[in-house]
Amino acid sequence: MKSPLLSLPGAVPAEGVDEGVAAHYGDLFREQRALAEGTGFVDLSHRGVVSVTGDDRLSWLHLLLTQHVSDLPTGQATEALILSAHGHIEHALYLVDDGTTVWAHVEPGTQEALVAYLESMKFFNRVEVADRTDEFAVVHLPAGSIAEVPEGVVVRETPYGRDLFLPRADLESYAEKSGPAVGLLAYEALRVEHHRPRLGFETDHRTIPHELGWIGTAVHLQKGCYRGQETVARVQNLGKPPRRLVFLHLDGSEVHLPPAGTEIRLADEGPDGRKIGFVTTSVRHHELGPVALALVKRNVPLDARLVADTTAAAQEVVVEP
Repeated sequence: MKSPLLSLPGAVPAEGVDEGVAAHYGDLFREQRALAEGTGFVDLSHRGVVSVTGDDRLSWLHLLLTQHVSDLPTGQATEALILSAHGHIEHALYLVDDGTTVWAHVEPGTQEALVAYLESMKFFNRVEVADRTDEFAVVHLPAGSIAEVPEGVVVRETPYGRDLFLPRADLESYAEKSGPAVGLLAYEALRVEHHRPRLGFETDHRTIPHELGWIGTAVHLQKGCYRGQETVARVQNLGKPPRRLVFLHLDGSEVHLPPAGTEIRLADEGPDGRKIGFVTTSVRHHELGPVALALVKRNVPLDARLVADTTAAAQEVVVEP
């Protein structure tokens, strides 16, 4: 779904899964600084929006999600996962309940599969599930923003800012009042700085929540049964995940960033050494320079010198080994 804000001056379209919104509006570092200072807004209107209504919505979702939501207070933001039977991550939901409806935004293009799964699990529960992507656009206001929120708009407030579920028809008029617009690359740079994983970027077909630090933030360890819980409990109580998320400081003299999927090796083993991980997201940060998130094998020494292809990299612990 192409955003009307791509018509704003300087807008350069994002690519891949983020196609449909602006990667930037002509000045990447200025846009990053604006977000860090609490000004501007980010157009996330390419993300999927799903709603769940009905008297049983919270108790029903509680049975399906990794998060404890049966008593979720009105207006309190949370995040949750849906796992496979083997504990692998299938969906990530960013939730808020407004008192009558649970609203969630999800990765672009995942909403149809999510709605289909939820529909298959309704049984006799008093719930209605709907894909609202055509009607609502997600807009992000950074932490510290004093921008006004239109009356009646559902807000999901987190330590990183506020996510607005804005009527899609109001997107252009909101942008006129709430600028400057900030592109997705700036939003991603701050996401990487804060070590926040993203479905489809930091995950692959075998990722479990422990590898990414999602235990606690998206997975509640003291709640009842849900699909994949056995794997979560077994790893938490009896073992360690096979991989761990790390934050990489990359060699700033390199012209090109190592793209997602770039193999990581131990520098001491040379270019033919064994693969011990891969880059998941790489960005240029306005203060930190070139940095990345990556998944590496759990037993990689914390002081090991790494290379991402030919780019030297120093790791910072996100998930403890």
